[in-house]
Amino acid sequence: MGICDNRTVIITGAARGLGRAYALAFAAEGANVVVNDIGTSLGGEGRDTSAANGVVAEIIAGGGKAIANYDDVTDWDAAERIVAAAIAAFGDLHVVVNNAGIVRDRMFVSATLDEWDATMHVHLRGHFCISRHAVNYWRAKQKDGRDPDARIINTTSGAGLQGSIAQAAYSTAKGGIASLTLVQAAELGRYGITANALAPSARTRMTEQAFADKMATEGQDFDVMDPANIAPTLVWLGSAESREVTGCVFELEGGKIMIEDGWREGPAIDKGARWQPAEVGAAVDRLLAERMPPRKVWGS
Repeated sequence: MGICDNRTVIITGAARGLGRAYALAFAAEGANVVVNDIGTSLGGEGRDTSAANGVVAEIIAGGGKAIANYDDVTDWDAAERIVAAAIAAFGDLHVVVNNAGIVRDRMFVSATLDEWDATMHVHLRGHFCISRHAVNYWRAKQKDGRDPDARIINTTSGAGLQGSIAQAAYSTAKGGIASLTLVQAAELGRYGITANALAPSARTRMTEQAFADKMATEGQDFDVMDPANIAPTLVWLGSAESREVTGCVFELEGGKIMIEDGWREGPAIDKGARWQPAEVGAAVDRLLAERMPPRKVWGS
């Protein structure tokens, strides 16, 4: 018996890296898995169904249940088909893991509009489309008197939480996903839906190039950057055991689970009257001296 027995989960971008690790871990805990992946390159080009098929074959060979799906999460109608495929194959849907993404690394002064739009399209629109169709299903289920026990699990990033040099578009998109998660949690709890996000640090096609030194494994007894290290927390968040946890962002690396504190009000000065421009500088200096030191932007 696993903690996700008979729960059905859609995982986008599930053919490689973190997505593959998630799919295998969910299946090992008894879940029915929809392995969604269109098989693009790191930058979002091309199509290849073989990788998704390979993950499904691996799950089935291990005694699990899975189907492959090759629909594009950024396409409104295609995202609806992904949800419908899960329900048709397994009779219900419980979890959506928004994992699919691309990266177009570029210093801001060299960034192009096409690269910016492509990054926003995959990350933000992709998270929106499939989650929106899943919520439609879960709301209808509730109206029929069948209370959902549903989960949305989004993927943000350390880049989205603190910024990353040469990743303006990616950081912006991932920061938006963190905010989206907070709104989803606040609005969807009434329907039996929780929403949480992960900021995983692991070896993937994205990180192997950008953070090669950190991703190296030589001389390590414990491979801190193995994507499989992230999967247990994700699987627990997809289980019935996590129903009281919502609106959280978890930063995960190796054996470390960290919950983010988010933006909070910091030091303040209230004059009780309108400030004069010449007075503001001294006030800001005092506030900067009193605040908690911010985390550095990645790469700075």
